Amino acid sequence: MTTRSRVNPSATALGVLLCSGVVAMALAGLSTGAFTALTGFDDGGAVARWGIPLFRTVHDLAAATTLGLLLLAGTIVPERASTDRRGRACRIAVITGATWTVAAVLVLLLVVSNVSGISIGSPDYLPQLSQVWSIELFRVLLIDACLAAVVTVGAALSRSTVAMTWFAAISLLAQAVLALIGHAAGAAAHDAAVNSLALHLLGATTWLGALAAILLLWPALGEALPVTVRRCSVLFAWCFTAVAGSGVLNATIRLGSPDGLTTPYGALVVIKAVLLVALGIAGWGMRARIISRLETARASAEIRGGGDTRGAFVGLALVELGLMGAAVGIGVAMSRSAPPLPQEVADDIVVAVTGYPAPAVPPEGWNWFTTLRVDWLWLLVALLAMGLYLAAVVRLHRRGDAWPWMRTAWWIIGWLGFLWATNGAPGVYGRLMFSAHMLMHMLLAMAVPLVLCLGAPLTLAARALPARRDKTLGPRELMLATAHSRWMNFWANPVIAGVNFAGSLYLFYFTPLFELALRTHTGHVLMVTHFMLAGYVFGWALVGADPGPKRWPPSLRLLLLFVTMSFHAFFGVALLSTADVLAGDYFGQLTLPWPVDLHADQVAGGALTWGFGEGPMLLLAISVAYVWMRSDEHEARRRDRQAARDHDAELEAYNAELARLAQRDRQER
Repeated sequence: MTTRSRVNPSATALGVLLCSGVVAMALAGLSTGAFTALTGFDDGGAVARWGIPLFRTVHDLAAATTLGLLLLAGTIVPERASTDRRGRACRIAVITGATWTVAAVLVLLLVVSNVSGISIGSPDYLPQLSQVWSIELFRVLLIDACLAAVVTVGAALSRSTVAMTWFAAISLLAQAVLALIGHAAGAAAHDAAVNSLALHLLGATTWLGALAAILLLWPALGEALPVTVRRCSVLFAWCFTAVAGSGVLNATIRLGSPDGLTTPYGALVVIKAVLLVALGIAGWGMRARIISRLETARASAEIRGGGDTRGAFVGLALVELGLMGAAVGIGVAMSRSAPPLPQEVADDIVVAVTGYPAPAVPPEGWNWFTTLRVDWLWLLVALLAMGLYLAAVVRLHRRGDAWPWMRTAWWIIGWLGFLWATNGAPGVYGRLMFSAHMLMHMLLAMAVPLVLCLGAPLTLAARALPARRDKTLGPRELMLATAHSRWMNFWANPVIAGVNFAGSLYLFYFTPLFELALRTHTGHVLMVTHFMLAGYVFGWALVGADPGPKRWPPSLRLLLLFVTMSFHAFFGVALLSTADVLAGDYFGQLTLPWPVDLHADQVAGGALTWGFGEGPMLLLAISVAYVWMRSDEHEARRRDRQAARDHDAELEAYNAELARLAQRDRQER
């Protein structure tokens, strides 16, 4: 009897996932008092108290499954003319996406009831919905519901792997947005709490969703099962690392000390850790034993009809899915329970605004190089960028290919500069003083991206990453498709890149966006991301060695450089001459241990902006001139080779033309 006749993996997966999640949520919630009404607090009644965790569990499971289906359809599962695996994935994603959307709306409605203390059936409830956009908690839940609806519609309309991948990315965005609410939103060390929670959610939902998607697509996978599982196993390893690392950081922030593990909340942390270890062991067993057996049996009747190997895979996958569902349910219960460490921010206004106390000394002398505060998000980004680059270089050398050491040096230097700008004194003091903020900005927008461009990371990735022959979008295909896309052709056009690079300075600093980036974590992350990308694309358009949109001639690039940097210098002059203090309300409220003249500090920042551009501009100009010289040398060598092949036919033709013109002139005279 085959495995398929004994059990239907698709239906069983849904049952295991839902039951394990709901049961674990209920048991964990009862143990922590998550469903108990607070004394003296009207919380909307039992419907809200029990409904929020129930529908939030369904929401999280449906969102993860939708993400996994679209991710597999766009980047992992191969397709043939005789199969419809991607179409099946999208059709199932429409159902799970609709479930996600409905659950998100119900969670929003119940949270409004819970916070306002008015039950949904009350005549006074509907007016409360007018405040949905004005309160951050409600606003985040509304954004989540809207993104869920967009993904659901996208799954119904998607016909290409690119579209499916885009909607998978939107699903990931929806999960990251949810990190802005919950315990992390009010924690001290706010940035670290939000970043770790976002990474935890992204890793967990991707892991859970991809595994659930394999089982839901089981009837259609057939001979594609081994390659699908092999690719997913690599993804699962990354997810395990992300979930484990972010979980440790998040638990440290919320528990405060090992004593917190003895509380009901701490007990749930321990249970989740045990579940994670069990999942890691199961994943190792899957990768070490079952995947190789699936690949060996790929062409046999065992793959076509079921058999012990497929049965072993299904059994282990269902166990993993049950453990993951339980972890999701426990996580939902924890989000409705108070952690041992109080999450209220201290009375210090600097801590209240930035999440950290101000340094005891001003940014002077060696303090610029000794001040350090770890920003886990940017530290992780930099370490990943350097680690993956070095791994690619090692792979090239192992197969006998060379890679210029100078490019590697530029890449490492660039990311070390990025770490200093975000984790060192510019990042620490940049939330407190305008001049330090401008130093951080100039580093992130000009110096760091320019140096990174010289590392040619796209060229390295194209040479080091394996190409996929089954028309799926692997990392190499995604990067090359992005580099040659119409979107990149537009933004990497030298004029557009220059306008974006210089124009965004004015748009950012002379509008409320600057203060928004200082006050909010999301604004700060978007600011760093935008100016890094704007600077990188501008440098790429001028001196980048990576493949991409068609480059302008070096002479025009040099002209564009001078024009763009002139506008950049004008921005510095504008800062020097303005009498108004930018983000004055923000900087004025900070009580720092040392005195700061806000206007004088802004003038110092303007002078820094004006003068800082000279070095990067000179380096860019030298680089463009070098490219110009090299292009002339290449053209000269090409002409020499052509002349050697055709015995200087071009010169002979030119001389013949001159002789013909001279003969005509003599005849006319």
